[in-house]
Amino acid sequence: MRTIIDLPQEQIDALDRLQGSERSRAALIREAVALYLAQHPANFDELPAFGIWRGRGVDGLAYEDALRDEWPP
Repeated sequence: MRTIIDLPQEQIDALDRLQGSERSRAALIREAVALYLAQHPANFDELPAFGIWRGRGVDGLAYEDALRDEWPP
């Protein structure tokens, strides 16, 4: 897929310094995107806190309302 991105000139200059005769700017950006995606899961099921309240038998909205009721008006 082709896409257009806007980068500040400093980042373009840094990419130009990093690119060698064997790696293009596009290759460097593909590597950066792959690294970012590996470090930030797109699937919420992979996050450690996702679903932590599952199986507690408590309605989340009712619990939230009860917490808010503790606060004075």
